[in-house]
Amino acid sequence: MCGILAVLGIADHSQVKRSRIIELSRRLRHRGPDWSGLHHHQDCYLSHQRLAIVDPTSGDQPLYNEDKTVVVTVNGEIYNHKELREKLKSHKFKTASDCEVIAHLYEEHGEDFVNLLDGMFSFVLLDTRDNSFIAARDAIGITPLYIGWGPDGSTWFASEMKALSDDCERFMSFLPGHIYSSKNGGLRRWYNPPWYLEHTPSAPYEPLVLRKAFEKAVVKRLMTDVPFGVLLSGGLDSSLVASVASRYMADSEAACQWGSQLHTFCIGLKGSPDLGAAREVAKYLGTRHHEFTFTVQEGIDALEEVIYHIETYDVTTIRASTPMFLMSRKIKSLGVKMVLSGEGADEIFGGYLYFHKAPNKEEFHQETCRKIKALHLYDCLRANKSTSAWGVEARVPFLDKEFINVAMGIDPEWKMIRPDLGRIEKWILRNAFDDEQNPYLPKHILYRQKEQFSDGVGYSWIDGLKDHANQQVTDSMLANASFVYPENTPITKEGYHYRTIFERFFPKNPARSTVPGGPSVACSTAKAVEWDAAWSKNLDPSGRAALGVHVAAYEETKAASGSPSVNGSFE
Repeated sequence: MCGILAVLGIADHSQVKRSRIIELSRRLRHRGPDWSGLHHHQDCYLSHQRLAIVDPTSGDQPLYNEDKTVVVTVNGEIYNHKELREKLKSHKFKTASDCEVIAHLYEEHGEDFVNLLDGMFSFVLLDTRDNSFIAARDAIGITPLYIGWGPDGSTWFASEMKALSDDCERFMSFLPGHIYSSKNGGLRRWYNPPWYLEHTPSAPYEPLVLRKAFEKAVVKRLMTDVPFGVLLSGGLDSSLVASVASRYMADSEAACQWGSQLHTFCIGLKGSPDLGAAREVAKYLGTRHHEFTFTVQEGIDALEEVIYHIETYDVTTIRASTPMFLMSRKIKSLGVKMVLSGEGADEIFGGYLYFHKAPNKEEFHQETCRKIKALHLYDCLRANKSTSAWGVEARVPFLDKEFINVAMGIDPEWKMIRPDLGRIEKWILRNAFDDEQNPYLPKHILYRQKEQFSDGVGYSWIDGLKDHANQQVTDSMLANASFVYPENTPITKEGYHYRTIFERFFPKNPARSTVPGGPSVACSTAKAVEWDAAWSKNLDPSGRAALGVHVAAYEETKAASGSPSVNGSFE
C-alpha cells in the first residue's frame, strides 16, 4: 500500500509550490515509508510514497513508459500483471513492478484499459504529450482516493484527505469503479457488473463453483516479495482466508523466500471471544500464530490518532478500527508488511445479524448490493487505513471482482436465513467449505456465530468507549448537537465525542461530508431499518443491537436441525 498525491493544472509551479507539495506528500509517508518519488512536468506534479511489496529493489515510483512521456503514480496491487505483460511484448519494461503495466496499457488502449486490471488500485496518469490526465479507483474502493479542486483551477488527487484538505476549496471521496478524465471531463463509471443494477439474479447455487472462485481469489493475493500473514479473528471469514492460504502456501512463490508456514495474527481484550477461537483455528491449521492483547484504556488513549488516520467520525468504524490499528503496529514490529483479511463476506452473503429480518429475497439482495456499494466508506476504509497507518498493506480476497460476480449472481433465495431448513446466516458460504473428506475447518468454527470485529475483540470494549464518552460529553452538549453539528448530527455521546476529535483535524465542510450518515441498526443501511419497527427505537451500530433476533433464530435452527447453538458450539 502506498500514498499518492497529484496536483494538475496548478497556476503557481515555482520552487515554493514544489516544496509545499513535498510537504503535503510527507503527510502520507506512513503509507509508504520505503521510498519517496516526485515527477514535475510544467504545471503538474505526481508524488509517491512507496511501501515496497512487489519488486522492492527497482519498482520505485512514479513509473513511466519507454520514452517517459506517460507518467503514473499508483497505490495498490495488480494481480494479473504477468498475464498483461504477455500481451504487451512489444513494450520494454524497466522494472518488475506489477504497476508498470498501467503506463503501457494506456499506450495500447487509451483510457479504456482500466477494466483489464485485476486488483486493488488508485492511480493518476499524466500524458505529457498533451498534458492530459486520468485518475481511476478500483471496482469496490479497497484503496482510498480523494479528489479536490484548488481556487487556482487545479485538480488534486490524494490517497488520504489530510494531504489535500488544507489547499482545496472543495474535495470529496473519489467514487469506486470510476475514472476521471481531463479530456472527456468529469467522472464516469468503468465498472458495470450485473449486480450493480440490483436486479434479482437467478443462477443456481453450485457449492464447488463458489469454493473454487474463492480459492482462486486467495491464491492470487499470495503475490509478494516480502513477509506476510493473515488477520485471524477466529470467525468464519478470516478463518476461511487462513485455511485456503495455508493449503496453497507451499506452492506459492512467496514460500520460496519466506517458508511454507503461514503466520496468523489476532488481537483482543484478555479473555475475548476472538482470541480463543483464533487460537483454536491456528492450531488446527498449523500456523505460526501471534496473539496480541490490549486494554480498554490503551484503546481509548489511541482514539485521537486513530481518527486522524482513519479520517471518519462513524461510530462503528472507529470502534473496529482502534484494535486493528493497535494490532497493525505490532505486526509491523515483527517485520511483516502485508496481510490478508476477511472483509466483504458479510456484505456479499448477508452475514450481519439484522439480515434475519429480511422480508424476502428481493429485499435481501438489494440490501447486499447497497452494502457492497458503501464498503469504501466503512470496512474498506477501516481495513486500509488502520493497517497503512503503520506501513502494512491489507488484501481482501472476498472483494475479488471474479468472486463477487459469482457470489452475487446466485439466486438470493440460497442466502436467505431459513431456520426451518437449518440455514443460518452465510450458510451458502459455510456449506461450500463443509468438506467431510478434506475439512477446511472444524465444524463448530465453520458454523461459529457471527461477531462484529468491535464486539469480538471483547464486549467490554464498546462499553468502555461509551463510559469514556459519557465523561467527555455533557447532557447539554448532546442536547445542542443539532446546532453545533447540523450535518450528520450525532445522536449519542459517543458519536459526539468522535465528531469533536474529527473536527479538530478536519474542520472544513467538505471533510465532514465525506462521512456517511443516517439511521442504522447493527450495521444496516437506513433502508433496512424499516424491516423491523422496533429497531427505530434502538439505533445502535453494534451487532448486539440485533442479538435478541439472532438468539431466537439460532434456537429455532438448533431445534430444527442440530446446527450450531447460540454460543457457537456445534452439537
